[in-house]
Amino acid sequence: MAPSATADIQVGPAPVSVKYTKLFIDGQFVDAVSGKTFETLDPRNGELIANVAEADKEDVDIAVQVARKAFDEGPWPRLSGYERGRILFKFADLLEQHADELAALETLDNGKPVQLARFVDVAESIKLVRVYAGYADKISGRTVRMSSSYQGHTLLEPIGVVGQIIPWNFPLVMVAMKVGPALACGNTVILKPAEQTPLTALYAAQLAKEAGLPPGVLNVLPGFGPTAGAAIANHNGIDKVAFTGSTEVGREVMIAAAKSNLKPVSLELGGKSPLIILDDADLDLAVTLSHLALFFNQGQVCCAGSRIFVQEGLYNTFLERITELAKKRVIGDPFQGGVDHGPLIDQIQLERVVSYIESGKKEGANLVIGGSQIGSKGYYLEPTIFADVQDNMKIAEEEIFGPVMSILKFKSLEEIVQRANNTRYGLAAGIVTKNIDVASRLSRSIRAGTIWINCYHVLDPSLPFGGYKMSGIGRENGEYALQNYLQVKAVVSPLVDSPWL
Repeated sequence: MAPSATADIQVGPAPVSVKYTKLFIDGQFVDAVSGKTFETLDPRNGELIANVAEADKEDVDIAVQVARKAFDEGPWPRLSGYERGRILFKFADLLEQHADELAALETLDNGKPVQLARFVDVAESIKLVRVYAGYADKISGRTVRMSSSYQGHTLLEPIGVVGQIIPWNFPLVMVAMKVGPALACGNTVILKPAEQTPLTALYAAQLAKEAGLPPGVLNVLPGFGPTAGAAIANHNGIDKVAFTGSTEVGREVMIAAAKSNLKPVSLELGGKSPLIILDDADLDLAVTLSHLALFFNQGQVCCAGSRIFVQEGLYNTFLERITELAKKRVIGDPFQGGVDHGPLIDQIQLERVVSYIESGKKEGANLVIGGSQIGSKGYYLEPTIFADVQDNMKIAEEEIFGPVMSILKFKSLEEIVQRANNTRYGLAAGIVTKNIDVASRLSRSIRAGTIWINCYHVLDPSLPFGGYKMSGIGRENGEYALQNYLQVKAVVSPLVDSPWL
């Protein structure tokens, strides 16, 4: 059973020490120019973990100069793909050697259960870096058959200095997902981790240095979005910007990039993903997948299945079963074994999610379970389920980014296609059915970047990930991510019988 709303969560000591809290520029840890720092807090109790150097525009300017020199004059873009790959493989090996410490640091800063951090986040980060290390020596252009007496070929070249801004929900995974392809292509990087979770990005920077990454190739600047993040998006010396986060901030990044030097932008943004359960679905599977789709990582997932559409014949039974499963979710200190539901990231996020719960109650949704903060210490929130949700309710329209499940009833396939697509988002969707023809029809009809059939949250470094509509621009992972960090150059030369010879 979930703890009551008045219970205190028992919080033990964190089995990890914090080693790196300064900016990482030109291969060294340095103070911010201003000397300012900010607090990074433990989500379990709101207490101070460490004071971290706070980057601002002046620090971004320095990092851009360093990264530009490393790109224009340094060895990294000029190394063979094989040599870049060797360094990235070494980086992955070091991540693996320090996996337990990285997982503990991730849990301390983010609040997710440590077993999840170790065997999902850290393991996936290692895999991502190794995949991009393998791609490094396989990036090449093609020969083009031209008309007349000319031959052509294309070159794939790194863009240059890349600015990357990442969120707090999967901090280390986002480092690997962004830095991996950019470095494999030969770019230099300025990375701004989220101010809530800077610690694993700084640790990873040190490991990249130990792996042999030349100075200036990777620079990590913790700081705030309106200052450090805005300076990256606006900077004329940055050739490309990549952002993962909310749709609202993504819009601001895109505007800033356009107003500065028209730098290309890739965006992985928000979602309000439908999970569609047909009458013929395996009930056990449907309940398990719905629970995972929404409550994984405390619901702090961009592609969370936050709109659960259940066909009317299965609705009542499904509601009863999903409620019983939510009651069994173990909430507590994420460093304790057996805990699968830790705190939300911070007080701001807790208050934001609670405001959506209040909105759901006010608009007439049926609060079946949860809805309250747990204890007086930390940012714990009960798993929450609303039934009888209508499409026009705020909890059905907006991204909540927390453990709040909305269950909606539908009748026909024609109806569900229209309702599933009736959103400004298009990141992901899920379908649970035994009918392959229905699954195929729905997967072709729903406008989303990823469709999961009888599964959910299944991602892979080789599988493209990104959204339609206001869920973003471009794709992460595999060859698709490489395209975000490469320029295509056409080269033409005359043949022997050309009139120019």
